[in-house]
Amino acid sequence: MDLGLAGKVVLVAGSSRGIGLAVARAFLAEGSRTAITGRDGASVAKAQAEFESQFGPDRVLACEGDLGNEEAIKKTLESIEERWGSPDCLVANIGNGRGPVGWDVPEPDWKRLFDENLSPTHRLVQRVLPAMTQRGSGSIVVVASIAGIESTPAPLPYSAAKAALVNYSKNLARQLGPANIRVNAVAPGNILFPGGSWERHLSERPDEVNRLIESEVPLRRFGRPEEIADLIAFLASDRASFITGSCVVADGGQTRSL
Repeated sequence: MDLGLAGKVVLVAGSSRGIGLAVARAFLAEGSRTAITGRDGASVAKAQAEFESQFGPDRVLACEGDLGNEEAIKKTLESIEERWGSPDCLVANIGNGRGPVGWDVPEPDWKRLFDENLSPTHRLVQRVLPAMTQRGSGSIVVVASIAGIESTPAPLPYSAAKAALVNYSKNLARQLGPANIRVNAVAPGNILFPGGSWERHLSERPDEVNRLIESEVPLRRFGRPEEIADLIAFLASDRASFITGSCVVADGGQTRSL
């Protein structure tokens, strides 16, 4: 299916590995001009070289920096605007789930983990919205998690932040609808990729993890980054022009709530 994304300017935050890397590849395959970002310079450079080899250098822009930082956001958007103009689409794939589990979470860990998984998305959205509202069009996809919509063993501040992201996206969609800007969230389940948390869990306790997947996920397997990427590309495109304020779950059937 042609998603009509050819020529669109897309910013994929957190796109040097995992889900974000697959998302950037999906947009490039659709013909978009795509900015990739990441905190690790080597990973960003590796992704840039791969994409430029496959899609050519004219449609790839690599921006190294932590998009949890206001200055990094400013520099990234300035680089995009200087080369292509303001983004038509934003994919906010920011945050991490590394933190203490259980109810007795030290206050510094709680504040850090909650802030890392909520505030950067808000800052980034705030920066892209003026140009989108002036243009009268745009699409934003926020990467949340099933931890934000149902009880899971994930760290409590991470889960709370992801729940806040879903709510933020829903309310933002209502406010931005009259400006023809759509906002949706995606809630992935257990996605396996090199260097990700599930790869680490599998290496540390394979029997426990495999039992979890077989008992909790009806499809009895991990998800692939490409499966999330295809969903995000669709939601960002005009093929999903009547979808806004939604949180789409992609978890192999793991969640039980509607």
